Amino acid sequence: MIRLLVVDDSALMRKLLGGVFAAEGDFEVAFARDGDEALAEHARFRPDVITLDVNMPGLDGLDCLDRIMLDRPAPVVMVSSLTADGAEVTLDALSRGAVDFVAKPGGAVSLEMDRLGPLIVQKVRAAARARLRPTLRLAERIRARTGRTDGPSPKPSRSPARTASPEPWTVQPPMPSSVGGIVLVGTSTGGPPALDALLSGLPADFPWPVVVAQHMPGSFTGPLARRLDGLCALRVQEASRPMPLAPGNVYVGKGDADVTLARRPSGLIVQPVPTRAEYPWHPSVDRLVASALDLVEPGRLVGVLMTGMGRDGAETMAALRARGGRTIAESEETAVVWGMPGELVRAGGASVVAPLEDIADALLRMVP
Repeated sequence: MIRLLVVDDSALMRKLLGGVFAAEGDFEVAFARDGDEALAEHARFRPDVITLDVNMPGLDGLDCLDRIMLDRPAPVVMVSSLTADGAEVTLDALSRGAVDFVAKPGGAVSLEMDRLGPLIVQKVRAAARARLRPTLRLAERIRARTGRTDGPSPKPSRSPARTASPEPWTVQPPMPSSVGGIVLVGTSTGGPPALDALLSGLPADFPWPVVVAQHMPGSFTGPLARRLDGLCALRVQEASRPMPLAPGNVYVGKGDADVTLARRPSGLIVQPVPTRAEYPWHPSVDRLVASALDLVEPGRLVGVLMTGMGRDGAETMAALRARGGRTIAESEETAVVWGMPGELVRAGGASVVAPLEDIADALLRMVP
């Protein structure tokens, strides 16, 4: 049985979520009406996974999450509204240790729950199996337990030095474009903190553009890009319209759409495109990589597949490697969910398998 703690100040939401999980047959569910009650139930019930409402009276979702992560870490799925404010708060929660988030039903809540229920169950099941890194907020946990109040270390400079020298790869003829090559990154569950770790390790003069497909709703990818832009030396922006690819830039695919590459007379561009039924997750990693393989010689592409449930990106990145490109898969030891990168490794499609903290260095060695 999976022990689930549902935390929500709405009696209706507690009833609906309880019904969804009771129908699964393998969940034991406990409930809490606010943050203080959640902490007490967390200590008593010892859940395998928690769903946590963002907005609650008294001790709100973020403060409750902090207490959980500092006192007794557990996998947490935030329940958030799909608004700009909800996106900012949810991204903050993910940076504080939440594993994933689900949309809070709006309008006719009971009808919306019929539609969202299967996705909520899927995400909670994945979170229950998620790996919480032992070092997650370790310094803060130590400070909390020893009574120290000094804050976290200052943010790194936006212009870090390039610390890794590239390996000698076979020189390829230049692409008929303004860029020498492209890095393609795919992430899902646990992705925003992983993207932070990857991009923060790259210098401002990184010579290839980076295109990111992160499974996320459309109201979240703009705030995610702005957040990452403030945390790393590269310029990060949402690919909300056709944009020319340029070195030193990161393009985050717009949610509720797919992101692909295309050629224009002036060179290669990145663009949002409507979703297609054969790609179940969006923005689709498989569709991004397939579009790149149609336009760019594989030797000028590097694919990076990090934490996420499912197998999006595994097939096309394996094809990328088979055709002469290079790929990096996040290792099981650091991936929150070793679904997508695990599938790439099992398919024999990973040139390098590396823990999250080593992926930026691996990428620097691959890019001339």
